Amino acid sequence: MSFRSVIAIAATGSLLLAACTGGGGASPATSPDPGSPEGGSGAKPDAPIDLTQLTREDLTSVLTPDSIPSIDDPKFVDPEEAEEWLSAQEPVAALEINGDARAYPFQIMTWHEIVNDVVGGTPVAVTYCPLCNSALAYPRRVGTRILEFGTSGSLYNSALVMYDRQTESLWLHFEGLAIEGPLEGTQLELIPVQTLSFEQFRQEHPGGRVLSQDTGFDRPYGQNPYDFYDTAERPFLFDGEVDPRLPAIARVVGVEIDEEAVAYPYDALSSEQGVSVVHDAVGGEDLVVFWRVGVRSALDDPEIELGRDVGTSGVFLPVARGRDLTFRVEAGQITDEQTGSVWSVGGRARSGSLEGEELTPLQHLDTFWFAWSSHKPDTRILGT
Repeated sequence: MSFRSVIAIAATGSLLLAACTGGGGASPATSPDPGSPEGGSGAKPDAPIDLTQLTREDLTSVLTPDSIPSIDDPKFVDPEEAEEWLSAQEPVAALEINGDARAYPFQIMTWHEIVNDVVGGTPVAVTYCPLCNSALAYPRRVGTRILEFGTSGSLYNSALVMYDRQTESLWLHFEGLAIEGPLEGTQLELIPVQTLSFEQFRQEHPGGRVLSQDTGFDRPYGQNPYDFYDTAERPFLFDGEVDPRLPAIARVVGVEIDEEAVAYPYDALSSEQGVSVVHDAVGGEDLVVFWRVGVRSALDDPEIELGRDVGTSGVFLPVARGRDLTFRVEAGQITDEQTGSVWSVGGRARSGSLEGEELTPLQHLDTFWFAWSSHKPDTRILGT
């Protein structure tokens, strides 16, 4: 066990953190073979059981509820204040509703996983699952209730399982689906969230606010309790079969539209120019995937600000002012062929005749391959 693991245990009392850390994220001996580290071969695993039929017995119990505490009274600061402790390339979950833009630094989310917030007048839960490297947001209003979510202490396919404190129903992180309790069968609508660097967030949202380190808890924010996890060969506490077409911990952009799922591997998106564009159609919907360097991994170096640059993605409808656009990379910039306007990875036109226009974001998920493929076993992979 590394020294940093001991710090993590002392800070949270969590055996989960102890097991996840220690120079490589070693997992139990019962973990499955993730397949060849080269990926790209082998058959898809069998489809998982119907998620609506899951029960508590199908989950992996690790901790007691709220052992990883949610943030229920979040405070926010201006970016100028946040830059005192948040470095330019550190990752944040960026969310905008009704013009209210907020950044949730992964250095905080890693230690809490859930923030119960109100953004643009909408009660939302903003979540981050370090074990599957995925940030998602959902509305908290269900019928006449406004729910408050906490960590259940259980996992499904190594992914966060939440519970709501009003009914104690259990909810899956990936789907926003209640699988047990009075709200069983309820599906929350996912709200698009994008992983950006702090610097990118400031450029995209000049008036945005940043989740404060003043959380009411004493945590070593900025330190990564899952050091080197995203270069491990095996996911922690994942007891399913890993789809061998890609390495288990490969980063992918997952998109699902009208029951068609597609994975866009970061390795396929990366380029020497540090930026790339992919046009595709999913579920009959034309879309465009942007990818750009400039975002550090939150699960690499013990100090998040020193993590390696893994880049980030955005997925959008390729339409502005009612006009279909075709994007390409030119001189290291994302441009549209129709007007020559330059676009950011956040889907905003920075210059040209479309300056100020914004593309409509589509729900997508930056996550690990094992997590995406275990939930979406019939997924297509870019280029296959």
